[in-house]
Amino acid sequence: MNNTKTKLTEREYELLYLLIEGYSNHKIAAKMGISVHTVKAHIESIYRKFNVHNKVQAVIYSIYKGIIDIHSL
Repeated sequence: MNNTKTKLTEREYELLYLLIEGYSNHKIAAKMGISVHTVKAHIESIYRKFNVHNKVQAVIYSIYKGIIDIHSL
């Protein structure tokens, strides 16, 4: 169900999984080897692609639309 509007990059998918697991922006940055600023930029990109305004909405949207398979977590 990942249509063109919601197509995520590999890094955005990786970050989204970490959000679902409850990681903070700082922990995501450390785990991915990127800056907190870059984490925030990826999150904002996900928000735009999903047309949502916060992390909870992004996680719910990704599960509801089948973008993330919760059984693989």
